[in-house]
Amino acid sequence: MTGTPAPATPPDLTGATKTATVDVVIPVYNEERALRGCVDVLMSYLGEQLPFEWTITIVDNASTDATLAIANELTEASDQVRVLHLDEKGRGRALRTAWQWSDADVVAYMDVDLSTGLDALLPLVAPLVNGHSDVSIGSRLAPSARTVRGPKRELISRGYNALIRLSHGAKFSDAQCGFKAARTDVIRPLLGHIKDDNWFFDTELLLLAEHNGLRVHEVPVDWVEDIDTRVSIGSTALEDIRGLIRVARAKAAGTARVADLPRRPEPQAAHPDAVLSRRDPGLVWQLLSFGVIGLVSTAVTLLLYALLRPAMHPLAANLLALVVTTIFNTEANRRFTFLGSRGSSGRAHLQGLIVFGLYYAFTSTALLVLHSAVAEPSRLLELVVLLGASVLGTAGRFVLLRGWIFKHEKGNV
Repeated sequence: MTGTPAPATPPDLTGATKTATVDVVIPVYNEERALRGCVDVLMSYLGEQLPFEWTITIVDNASTDATLAIANELTEASDQVRVLHLDEKGRGRALRTAWQWSDADVVAYMDVDLSTGLDALLPLVAPLVNGHSDVSIGSRLAPSARTVRGPKRELISRGYNALIRLSHGAKFSDAQCGFKAARTDVIRPLLGHIKDDNWFFDTELLLLAEHNGLRVHEVPVDWVEDIDTRVSIGSTALEDIRGLIRVARAKAAGTARVADLPRRPEPQAAHPDAVLSRRDPGLVWQLLSFGVIGLVSTAVTLLLYALLRPAMHPLAANLLALVVTTIFNTEANRRFTFLGSRGSSGRAHLQGLIVFGLYYAFTSTALLVLHSAVAEPSRLLELVVLLGASVLGTAGRFVLLRGWIFKHEKGNV
């Protein structure tokens, strides 16, 4: 099936008599070896296990082998299999095109190698059908997930997802698992704001979804690595880092907000006589939480400084130590100290970097004053001065965090 039909207005999925439709997309590029077996297995599973109407859409990304011919054969053999052909490569481009083109209530996708166990498909789709969630993802890093893959890919995956959480405050655990689904009425407004056409598409989708208040459901999966891959790890990693920076800038500028996206109502108690707690815990909790985080950050800063100092100038050692701990510190305070904060984590981190600049200037000035007063101060004296400056700087950070960064996000300050 080819062409681009006008998408129908998605019906309400929450009705008791509604039979949902699910479109499973398989993006492929030069997959003549794997495609037929993938579709055979998938059709058998969907026919026996999925209690919804379903279709399979194969998206050919400018393959140069027999992939498109095999896809056309599969569509001729079943009216539940469709094919789209694109003249340009890119998994993100394939998913955007297929999901915009689909007339199903729920759109999903999986990799052609079927690395993810299909038993996770129904748990992936069900929360979208009943309206509980907006986007659903498979996770190889969730506590009960089971994976079989080499140490290199495991290390890269965990490192990349840790970088996403540190830089964006993301709550999902696995951005790149090729096993995702979304409500069509929710995903369509979001697709126009996703800039990447390649492998960063998944990460950008999830970051924008969280940023716009969508509920992301995570399903632990069984996953077995297929080493026959088309992914270039080096170039993909560089593209991902550039993408994270681009999305952070969009968040800070306010352009990552999607105006016409369906919004979930604020949580409300179901019981009419419920006694509700306050989200903002007050100054006492903020002081205690900030103090604990500050102590941990200061200890880590001193440790890093002591490790770096033998190899570099004191100002450089101080800068590197502070850069590392500031990212952790701002995110920890956003999550634990100022519980009422609901604004952009990207904006909070940007403002946190400004506060970091002031903090660095203060602590560096203390070291400069020490070295101007004492010709060759000992390492112990340097650490003592740095500790004193850190304590005063930490107090200043609390005032700026509470009175500036999180002031507009909390109900009362």
